[in-house]
Amino acid sequence: MTVTKDHIGGLIFLCFSVAYGYYTSQIVLFPGDEFEPFHARTLPAALAALGILFSVCQLITASKAREDRLSLSGYDFLLVGKLLLLMVGFAFSLEWLGFLISTALFLCGGYWLLGERRPKILLLASVPFAVGFWFVLTQLLDIYLAPGRMLTAVIGG
Repeated sequence: MTVTKDHIGGLIFLCFSVAYGYYTSQIVLFPGDEFEPFHARTLPAALAALGILFSVCQLITASKAREDRLSLSGYDFLLVGKLLLLMVGFAFSLEWLGFLISTALFLCGGYWLLGERRPKILLLASVPFAVGFWFVLTQLLDIYLAPGRMLTAVIGG
């Protein structure tokens, strides 16, 4: 059996999707939300199901050619490590800075790590996306996102 990078990628994505799907059941709902057709668990559960479906498709349709074998040369594992650290920082900053500021900073940091250095592009590529995503979650889907301890301490609340 030839293991290609498509197999490895599909398997990693399958594991991630299954774990993500498991943790969607841990999302706390407001009383009565379990009877609503769309609530805080709906979108994450749909994403997990799609991830599982696509990763299984990836595993089934992956190339089995010898030239597609897994080769670790040429990959920038330092960059991957930096992006993983950025994600951990994003997770820790959510509680203190809130979703909006943390997401904008995370996207700016990610773009900067990937090589974009122009501040105008960094801001234009991250802030509108963070604001738009925040607007969809909080105003259209009525999902509560904590403003963050630091913002609450400054503004009050």
